[in-house]
Amino acid sequence: MKVYLQHTLLGLGLSGLSLAGVAGRNIEVIRFHSLGSVTTDSLHNIHVEFLDDQFEGDLQLVYGECGIRDPMQSHHSIGSTFVKREAHPERFVWTTPSDAPHSNCLHAFSGSTLVGRSSPIMVSSPVQKRESIADVADATGPWFDGVAYMKSKKHSNAFVSKAKKASVAILGGGMSGLMTSLLLESVGIHDWHIYESSGRVGGRIRTKYLNNTTPEQYQYQEMGPMRFPVSITYADTNETLEIQDHRMVFQLANVLNKMNNDKPDLQVNFIPFIQNSPNVPTASGGNRLPNGRIPTVAQVAANSSLVYKAPSSNETAVEEAESAFENYTKLNDRETIRKLATNMYQAHKQAVDDGMFHWSEAGYLRYAMGYDSNITNYVAGADNSPIWGGLYDDVYFAATKWRTIDKGLESLPRAFYPHVAEKTTLNRTIDGLIYNETTGKVAVAWRDDLFQMVPETKEYDYAVVATPFSKVRLWDLPRYSSLLSRAISTMNYSPSCKISLLYKTRFWEHMDEPIFGGCGSVDVAGVGNVCYPSYNMNATGPGVILASYISGTPARSTAALSVEEHVALVQRAMVEAHGEIAAEQFTGVYERQCWEVDQHQAGAWASPLVGQQELFLPAYYQTEFKTIFIGEHTSYTHAWIFSALDSAVRGTTQLLLDLGLVDEAKEIVETWMGRWIKL
Repeated sequence: MKVYLQHTLLGLGLSGLSLAGVAGRNIEVIRFHSLGSVTTDSLHNIHVEFLDDQFEGDLQLVYGECGIRDPMQSHHSIGSTFVKREAHPERFVWTTPSDAPHSNCLHAFSGSTLVGRSSPIMVSSPVQKRESIADVADATGPWFDGVAYMKSKKHSNAFVSKAKKASVAILGGGMSGLMTSLLLESVGIHDWHIYESSGRVGGRIRTKYLNNTTPEQYQYQEMGPMRFPVSITYADTNETLEIQDHRMVFQLANVLNKMNNDKPDLQVNFIPFIQNSPNVPTASGGNRLPNGRIPTVAQVAANSSLVYKAPSSNETAVEEAESAFENYTKLNDRETIRKLATNMYQAHKQAVDDGMFHWSEAGYLRYAMGYDSNITNYVAGADNSPIWGGLYDDVYFAATKWRTIDKGLESLPRAFYPHVAEKTTLNRTIDGLIYNETTGKVAVAWRDDLFQMVPETKEYDYAVVATPFSKVRLWDLPRYSSLLSRAISTMNYSPSCKISLLYKTRFWEHMDEPIFGGCGSVDVAGVGNVCYPSYNMNATGPGVILASYISGTPARSTAALSVEEHVALVQRAMVEAHGEIAAEQFTGVYERQCWEVDQHQAGAWASPLVGQQELFLPAYYQTEFKTIFIGEHTSYTHAWIFSALDSAVRGTTQLLLDLGLVDEAKEIVETWMGRWIKL
């Protein structure tokens, strides 16, 4: 006999399945609901009904030939538990082994007494071999495989199918936290509560409506994320590559729109986002046109001498280094782009195998290719981020079709809020988690008075932490594993700053070389990129330019400026780009956001250093002290809304499997990630 698992699973509500007849005689205690057909090497729920409501005692489920009279005669054991009279389980989890025979039966034994038997069960092998975790990510586990996860459990009580009454604290009301609430609610887990440190939900979505206007007045800019890449179309072949990742955002919007079907003001409507435009300014190395203005993209394309770039010490070596890096990454190969656009998860696995996480661009050129420090720095700078980050961002920014949300990305959390408001506590800063060894529960901790020594606490069955590690690292935490603790304390975050300026009119749309949407750049130190609104074009009335968007090391310098200094710097750059009309039209109204000094975020997005991502990812897939960590920092890509949503699906699946809710986990996965995750 093969005994694969010794585990127990406590039940929850019955689903309306048809009943299978039972074989044999004098079977009066357990009735099995029909399973239909099952596949080998996968997870299934077994639904049962107790015909004797007074039954109490040991219960063991096994699978084997339909005529057996002793559990030792079975093919394998499914699990065992002690059943209390007042708590009859209604569901068990069955991890079917790869050699489970066809047309055998499920049997229930109490001691040596047979108390239930199912009809013969159809067992088949998967039509397509289920991808193992090694097929889709690195072998250490950064890809969620439910079967492998369940088999890894060591204690029988970990397999108990918990009641849907499990309580869940969601710490953080950003997009990953909001998505988690939606997913839990969708599978019947209603006892969840969101704790949010700020006075709003949405996290790093931060649409600012300038001058106290409403969304309908179209005087806003995005101080956080602002766009979604949709597809890449190649002009020479007319081939279009759909970027699959961000489709989850559009799917979420569709779900929210159905939930808010009777509320037109809560609809999430997508409109085109114009990323490229010929008349936006472009960095020219300090060169200016005869009229003193910064040249445009079209002007530089027509006359490359308008751009100054300091020469290198060895132009031949620079060209060779650039070519060597392109040959290594193969990012100029359309097949590489196709793989990234189609299946980012498989591309992540390939990047791990190819060593893309071992090197930054500079590290590869210096230590793998042997270029000297000067040439390396000239070509690649000194950034210590792995090559992977550049790969997926290059694909995203190769998009020829983009979308944004009409009236601001704030529409997404706004659409969520009616559905979470009664289960959300705003303006509560969590500063710790406390695990109770006796109850097996985890308590969230906060201080109403910042100087109080003993915090307030509330206990939950699980905590889903949707807070960036840049904040969590200051919490008082249980003794997590060394790997997870190091991830929390050392994960790198990138800074960024944005400045939006309000003008009396949309003057940029009425110049000799009009600008209708698009993002450009200026070479004024500390300003970086500038983006023009893609919405409400050719309208009358005031308009808002995202006049500065800068990230990385320079953003630390701009964050240290006074607000007045920072706004003045950016406004002067707008005058250099557009002339005196920018000074005449400026209203003096602005919004400023520097993410590294934001008290609720302490960073713009996770930016793992070389060696961090492939090391830390496996830690996020283990539940420690009833805590599950989600957020864009725990995903494969960073800085995008998709990354946060992706992490929520993974974290919720992880939680459901911890609870033994296999059917619900499958439902989540098939609905949101069916293209990529297989249980």
